[in-house]
Amino acid sequence: MPTALVTGSATGVGRACAARLAAAGFDVVVNYSRSEAEARETCQLVEAEGVSALLVKCDVSEDAAVREMMRQIEKKFGGLDVVINNAGCTFPVAHPQLEEMTEEKWDRILGVNLKGPFFVARAAAPLLRKSDRAAIVNISSIAGIGGRGSSIAYCASKGGLNTMTKSLALALAPEIRVNAVCPGPIETRWMKAWMTPEEIERMTAHDPLPRASTSDDIADAVMFLATGTQMMTGQCIVVDGGRTI
Repeated sequence: MPTALVTGSATGVGRACAARLAAAGFDVVVNYSRSEAEARETCQLVEAEGVSALLVKCDVSEDAAVREMMRQIEKKFGGLDVVINNAGCTFPVAHPQLEEMTEEKWDRILGVNLKGPFFVARAAAPLLRKSDRAAIVNISSIAGIGGRGSSIAYCASKGGLNTMTKSLALALAPEIRVNAVCPGPIETRWMKAWMTPEEIERMTAHDPLPRASTSDDIADAVMFLATGTQMMTGQCIVVDGGRTI
């Protein structure tokens, strides 16, 4: 049975991806850093599909912790076929407020959003190379394309992730495909923590498809890149309701 790792899968897009992969017959590694109760709920959703779940607490910004997670995955499942790099971090700081974007916030955002996917891809590569359909999908953002987002550091981290997706696609070919999904606004707990429903509605009102995406909307694209194609690599696919047209 194939195995997938979804980082940051306690809630939101990560949970949606974990549930979809389970429904597709994957055993799923559910990763979290803080939200243990929610991560256990994700495990229950996975196991309800008749597959196995492995719960692993790991901060992806810590290389040693990531390598330990891979050891647990190899011990439990013996291999790995798909990695979804979904774990993310931001601090909402208005772009003109340069002094509020502290070094501590920069380091945390880059650690989770940029170093984390690299650490995970590097540690997972030996296991993925054993698979004949290996794929990595990075969850990026249109903030990394247009420079508008919750903070300058967040935009920079996602711009870096888009470039790194291409670099990893070259470095890990031909055994491992590497792609990214770049969502626009998503109605997740994360966004709702710093925007009201009315603000989200106003933000998307003039988009060609005038609503925020759901986690399942993003999971559609993730599943396609992970399992629905074998000739796409190094691509950053925008899923934003036409916002960036």
